Amino acid sequence: MRTFSTVEGLPVIALSNGVEYGHVLDLLYENGCVTGFLVDQKGWFARHLFLPVSSVSSFGQDGIMIEGSHVLRPFSKAVKKAFPLKVGKRRLHGTPLLTKEGEKLGLVEDVYFLEEMGTIIGYEVTDGLIADLLEGRKVVKSRAKLTIGGGRAILTE
Repeated sequence: MRTFSTVEGLPVIALSNGVEYGHVLDLLYENGCVTGFLVDQKGWFARHLFLPVSSVSSFGQDGIMIEGSHVLRPFSKAVKKAFPLKVGKRRLHGTPLLTKEGEKLGLVEDVYFLEEMGTIIGYEVTDGLIADLLEGRKVVKSRAKLTIGGGRAILTE
């Protein structure tokens, strides 16, 4: 199990030649599963790349290892259907998380996922800076379907 905050900013490195292809910028997910990662390339005119979670050879403390550059794809419109965690207008970070009964659990700060399958198994939520300092952040363990819309995220199952 891993949180996105432990992956954010890590270099993406090829096992075949040791070349670094960029750094993890964001996590993309659909239907309760991590589909992949947005990789920020170096350079002025470099475009973002998409790294499918299924193409990751291993997650380390100091880098994400892949077989080679062939597993990286241009960040396209097809991939843009997925929701980002931290970047963009449709991001989940900072969104209120509610139960299907209408109880607000807090604002989403991070997600917990299984590296092998990419399944999201929980959400880290906050009630604000003061509550974080006094009580700490809460972890909501849930594999329920997440419905996003209207500036809210709702655990529906």
